[in-house]
Amino acid sequence: MSTSTTASVSTHILDTSAGRPARGVAVRLSARAGREGDWRDLGGSATDADGRCTDLPAPPEGTTHVRLDFAVEAYAEATSKKQADAQQDAPANRDSGAVFFPEVTVTFAVDPGEHYHVPLLLNPFGYSVYRGS
Repeated sequence: MSTSTTASVSTHILDTSAGRPARGVAVRLSARAGREGDWRDLGGSATDADGRCTDLPAPPEGTTHVRLDFAVEAYAEATSKKQADAQQDAPANRDSGAVFFPEVTVTFAVDPGEHYHVPLLLNPFGYSVYRGS
């Protein structure tokens, strides 16, 4: 939860190819003070059954930039295998089997006292993020 001197961050992942939340994706949070500051790893979590990460650590006072690192490779591999079992001719399964985006990194600016909810919309060959509410 944010205070007047810190920001807070939450996220969720929706697998748009399956139309459901992405469960079990590891998410790491890092923060820095100023554009030239060093990144400090604050810890992480994993998405729950609803694809949400609501228990990420709070950035420290003075944070100006936050980075979310989504480790989507294991999720994408498991999803790809399930799809291959269900549809052996699906276009996504005709490739080499390698995951196109093994990880997604999102960096954004923050202000003290604000809450930032950053959803990730994920599919095998693309992703999108936005500031949610």
